[in-house]
Amino acid sequence: MSSTTSTAADRGARTTRAKRPDYLSAAAGTAILAVLLFPLYWMVNTALQPEAALAEVRWVPQTLDLGNFGRAWSSQADNLLTSILVALGAVAVCLALAAPAAYALARFRLPGGRAVVFGTLITQMVPGIVVANALYNAYVELNLVNSYLGLILADASLGLPFTIILLRAFMVSIPEEVLEAGMVDGAGRWLVMLRIALPMSRNALITGGLFTFLFAWSDFLFALTLNTTDAVKPVTLGIYEYLGAHVGDWGAVMAVATLSSIPAAVLLVLAQRYVAAGISGGSIK
Repeated sequence: MSSTTSTAADRGARTTRAKRPDYLSAAAGTAILAVLLFPLYWMVNTALQPEAALAEVRWVPQTLDLGNFGRAWSSQADNLLTSILVALGAVAVCLALAAPAAYALARFRLPGGRAVVFGTLITQMVPGIVVANALYNAYVELNLVNSYLGLILADASLGLPFTIILLRAFMVSIPEEVLEAGMVDGAGRWLVMLRIALPMSRNALITGGLFTFLFAWSDFLFALTLNTTDAVKPVTLGIYEYLGAHVGDWGAVMAVATLSSIPAAVLLVLAQRYVAAGISGGSIK
């Protein structure tokens, strides 16, 4: 009787400890989050202070001034539009190439398929400056320097290996019976991919497209190497030049940085649940 009572008491104690909030973990998590978000806060805080020198920025702005954003928008609006067009074009090219490649690697027994997957992973280890220099020599011969198409193709290559690997891992988990049912109904390989495999891989497609957009949006190396004029100037290159011209006006510089962060932040918020499902979905078979 006593052993039964002690066992019940131990279970009750463990249940109480499990339900008790872990204040130490919550405090540690809050502290880590505050450290990670502090640069973002300081960027917006500096942008809201009028003509603030770097040493004179207050921890909390006394007066909110949107003049820095007005100047930033007037000087960088065209560059922001260029970045949006290039990033969206890179996403379209990347998904158009990655989807059939991933489907073939996942569903067909191609000779050397594993070597292709391994080679795709290896390409992500090549330094960007090497790729940029090689592309520049090829672009000169193809007349793609200082062009939207050239920058779109270059930026699409940033997300292509990641998207292929992600889509392949997701398509491998699609039951073979589902694809065979489509072929029994008269659909060919392409229709099966377009109407069955891709809709079932929606989360992976959104994840790959989002990361490709972020890669293209934040690209600086290709933008600097493959453009020798102002005909095509993404916002990253615009910030670089703006920083050199306004190094003493940190409020305006931070306003430009804040504006350039908004599209990426909005996309991350809208697509976060698809990203979580897309990254984890390929591991479930």
